[in-house]
Amino acid sequence: MSDWSVEIENGEFSKFYLSLPEYERVVITSAITQILSKEGIGICASEWGKPLGGGLYEFRIGKSLNAISQHAQKMSHIRTEPQAHIQVLIRIFCTFYGDKMIVIHHGYDKKRDPSHKRQQREIAKARKIHERWKRS
Repeated sequence: MSDWSVEIENGEFSKFYLSLPEYERVVITSAITQILSKEGIGICASEWGKPLGGGLYEFRIGKSLNAISQHAQKMSHIRTEPQAHIQVLIRIFCTFYGDKMIVIHHGYDKKRDPSHKRQQREIAKARKIHERWKRS
């Protein structure tokens, strides 16, 4: 089975990603490469994904680097990293289209502000980005 290709649609996700501490960036990169790009839209049949309607999806990262690597069955050098057991709570908003293409629109750190109001605000922002992408 071939991997899905991943594309960052705009500067919003990059700005979010670069604002995070290094460990969270490593977890996100690992989750995207080891889970999202392998399973694609299949994430929605598990705890990793949730359809939000209108072609927008939420990739839910709520595990440590060790747990992500274990899920992907690649427990090589990861075990020796001192922080690799720390759990994160990241949400990435994306869409799936064409021949196994994933477009990442936006993300946020739910651990920093787990409120329902914040979550709805971030989903609304992702919807706007997604709608703009669909029109382009």
